[in-house]
Amino acid sequence: MSAEEVIVGIVRRGRAAMRAFRNDDQAAIDDAVTAIAWSLYEQERAREMAELAVRVTGLGTVESKIIKNRRKTFGTLRDLMRVRSTGIIEQDDAKGIVRYARPVGIVAAITPSTNPSATPVNKAMMAVKGGNAVVIAPSPVAFEASSATVENMRRELARTGAPADLVQIVPAPVDRDRTAALMRAADLVVCTGSQNNVRAASASGTPSIGVGAGNVPVIIDASADLDDAAGKIAASKCFDNATSCSSENSLVILDAVYDRAIAALERAGGCMASPGERERVIAQLWENGRLVRDIIARDFTVLAERFGLARTDARFLMVEETGIGAEYPLSGEKLSLVLTIYRARDFDDARRIVTAILDHQGRGHSIGIHTADMDHARELARTVDVVRVLVNQAHTFANGGGFDTGLPFTLSMGCGTWGGNVISENLNWRHFINITHLVTTIPEDRPREEDLFGAFWEKHGR
Repeated sequence: MSAEEVIVGIVRRGRAAMRAFRNDDQAAIDDAVTAIAWSLYEQERAREMAELAVRVTGLGTVESKIIKNRRKTFGTLRDLMRVRSTGIIEQDDAKGIVRYARPVGIVAAITPSTNPSATPVNKAMMAVKGGNAVVIAPSPVAFEASSATVENMRRELARTGAPADLVQIVPAPVDRDRTAALMRAADLVVCTGSQNNVRAASASGTPSIGVGAGNVPVIIDASADLDDAAGKIAASKCFDNATSCSSENSLVILDAVYDRAIAALERAGGCMASPGERERVIAQLWENGRLVRDIIARDFTVLAERFGLARTDARFLMVEETGIGAEYPLSGEKLSLVLTIYRARDFDDARRIVTAILDHQGRGHSIGIHTADMDHARELARTVDVVRVLVNQAHTFANGGGFDTGLPFTLSMGCGTWGGNVISENLNWRHFINITHLVTTIPEDRPREEDLFGAFWEKHGR
């Protein structure tokens, strides 16, 4: 069959599942969402899917993916169980408006190879929370892992009596034609992954939500607790071998604490590359400007062998850099246990450096700062073009939602118009519903002309 014929059948089954599903019943919706969550959160399946993901893709680590599968799923379920997503979700008597949540329809969920289980489950939970059906279009590299994940979701849905076809997957071979056909046939595209896929989603003619590229820079300020910062940075950078778009890619360290900060990072497991090692990293991590797939997201021992490092017992590699831009690849995203180090004269210089890094790659995504001076954090939020500024946090763990922050749990970070996205927040359930407004009359709210124009007339004349 042609790509279109394959997708037509999938979409038809999805729409039939929506009709059979009690998507106007909050209890039924929440039962189905919990079933999807349990399909991955259950301890044995979390491990099984993590092992399968690493075996199939070669990316990341099993233990990290177990944590991700369970933590992201649990946190997202927490968020979803606390909200109403069908029928009346808000009533504003003062304005005479009642808001009804309605499904968007068939959701095309484009998912990456880095999270072949956690991202499909995360998006399916949000989509079904809105009363929708979802079709996963996985990375071809990760198809086996994502397909097993979808089968687990379908079995749990069926166990609750919900239609299994609320969650489907594009069958193999997953290629550009089938993914494009799905994007055209769906009612909403939600795309996480390569910027090529995000651009294709935007060009599909279907309403789409894409996310921007990561390349997180983090400032270590003069007032930072250096050991605390180093410990958090190391834990975040090393998690899942730096596959997350929220992983620290560059550190900008103020001159006043530079040597002490490097020492703290070394105590946390980092090692500084020699000039020769630095050149080998640049020569081998990229090929024709693209990251080499069999090096990224690998254990440090693999990097040590490939780069000929003197140290083989470290957790991550630090490489000093001064330049920023296409001719300085270390200033971009590395998806590996390589952390670029910049030295800044003072806070203003650090802000200049992180801004330049983001202008090169990652604009809109996020930055972090380790500091005791909240004025510096507020200055970053006021002046740097990012959606999230994280203060004294392990970036990978906090950026996509945490139990000690107010950000919603997600695996897809919107980057605003700065990153070419239509959302400037973490992807969440509200992006998977339409809202109908029931409008009734209220006492007239009409000010006098003088109330609105009076100050202007007084200042400028009529």
